[in-house]
Amino acid sequence: MELEPRTTAPAHATGAVEFVPLADVTDDATFRFRDVGDVAALAASIGRLGHLVPVELRPLPGAPDEPVRYQVVAGFRRLAALRLLARERVLARVHTVLDDDDAWAIALAQALLGEPLRASELDALRARLAASRTAPWAEELVDEALVRAPVEPDERERFLAFLAGAPPADAPAEDEGAPAEDEGGALEDPAEGGGEEDAGPVEMTPEELADDLAQRMFEVNQDLAVAFDAWSELPEEGRRMILDQARYVVELFPLLRGGRR
Repeated sequence: MELEPRTTAPAHATGAVEFVPLADVTDDATFRFRDVGDVAALAASIGRLGHLVPVELRPLPGAPDEPVRYQVVAGFRRLAALRLLARERVLARVHTVLDDDDAWAIALAQALLGEPLRASELDALRARLAASRTAPWAEELVDEALVRAPVEPDERERFLAFLAGAPPADAPAEDEGAPAEDEGGALEDPAEGGGEEDAGPVEMTPEELADDLAQRMFEVNQDLAVAFDAWSELPEEGRRMILDQARYVVELFPLLRGGRR
């Protein structure tokens, strides 16, 4: 079924901006896609500059004689920062009438269009939306956000370690499979026949390494140009793997440009 694209703002996304007591905001995490993490820097910014960007709230249903309680649609980190500062109120855009579909549209806008989640978080979000059959129109946005997703921290560290010449984390210890040393101190190759082809890695000068890397990257760029022309014909998993490797280079570029390791 072809979905009708959203071309207008949510019908009730123009709620009034007002101050709301923090005590009236619930801890409901329906629209939270990641842990709030360390908000100390954000709290310091709010402490110096004030709370400039309102959070998005909608009232939760309740009995007429009960105090109004609010559900967070977007702005969990700002709320956590305000609580760290022991503030008593939060600047919020209160959507007095906001259905679930429009609430998801607001919640997903920043995560998918503003500051993309990491690939693992996007995969989890995709599974969550599919399981709940919520916001089917967001599937294409998730795919686009995956292209822009930052590299996972552990993957970035492994890649940088690889460039620095460190052995992979799952590499065997030095004494595992190493050639045995005979009584005279010479290394004895356990493989039958030995030979120069088993002499181990060849050392390269910095100049040779630079030339070799430049040549290989030139060849990869040529292959990418060919792949671009036939991108839609490549298997989905293959495209995903190529994009994962391309993200490594994007993340590494400012480090190489600045001469940092």
